[in-house]
Amino acid sequence: MQKILITGGAGYIGSHVTKELLKRGGYDITVVDNLSTGFAETIERLKEHYGDFKFIKLDLSDWKDVQDLMQRGKFDAVIHFAAALVVPESVENPLKYYLNNTANTAHLIKASIESGVKKFIFSSTAAVYGEPESIPKTGITEEAETKPINPYGHSKLMSEQVLRDAAAAHPGFKYVALRYFNVAGADVGGKIGQSTKNATHLIKVAAETALGKREKMYIFGDDYSTPDGTCIRDYIHVDDLSAAHLEALDYLEEHESDVFNVGYGRGYSVKEVIDTMRKVSGNDFIAEIAPRRAGDPAMLIADSSKLKNQTPWRPKYDDLELICKTALDWERKL
Repeated sequence: MQKILITGGAGYIGSHVTKELLKRGGYDITVVDNLSTGFAETIERLKEHYGDFKFIKLDLSDWKDVQDLMQRGKFDAVIHFAAALVVPESVENPLKYYLNNTANTAHLIKASIESGVKKFIFSSTAAVYGEPESIPKTGITEEAETKPINPYGHSKLMSEQVLRDAAAAHPGFKYVALRYFNVAGADVGGKIGQSTKNATHLIKVAAETALGKREKMYIFGDDYSTPDGTCIRDYIHVDDLSAAHLEALDYLEEHESDVFNVGYGRGYSVKEVIDTMRKVSGNDFIAEIAPRRAGDPAMLIADSSKLKNQTPWRPKYDDLELICKTALDWERKL
């Protein structure tokens, strides 16, 4: 039975990956989370509906405690989510991002290697690409130049470099970095979802507004060089993204370290997402135009053909209405 440590497992994506591992079975799972953006209720829901696992409240900046846990736990694999991820905040408070996302990750990698961890799955981001000068119709490939335009993207790219160098120096240690595009929606089973306070994710904000939890929402910029002037993103359902983590774990059984994009290869504008949420909710809520936010590229679309060609991963929920509906259904439960 593989022993797996999941950092940030009480958060949005971490909890959905924990769910998928529990559903598959055959893993001894330990989740650590400092509950700064994750929720104890999410841990309880996972245990109630999907199976038991260990939970430890722990901040990754407590390096000694992390090291002790790794030495005691003798984990086979680490799936690392714990990170700060709000782009505008990273521009205003870059040190938080470099300390939390890069320094803590580097220490976790060190503790992993020292305790004999063989596989490390890293939650990376499309923000490492910055704003490409041109995007092929099929989307950005992993070979595209990495030029982050905000500290969040830089902090994640630095962590990828630490992983690359550490794996080169320690042949028994392998990793997969998954570069997420825009993750959205909620567990299709309806048991868990995104519970983030003061959320900035477009689809969650739209769901909150559709249900009257917000008086109105904002479209940050309508003067981008896109067909309707608003930013275009590749929105991937969180359950499809979670499935990619299980494929990454399996991939490392017989392959070397690698980097994969995870997205659908097509994008929707902010206005298209809002119109879709209005349709599924039946509520014509208010969306006001506001100034652009710092660090937002005009368009990001994934080419995930590498992941599809090298693993059995195939998306099941590539449907913007379904993504919006699962997000809305979860928001009603909160």
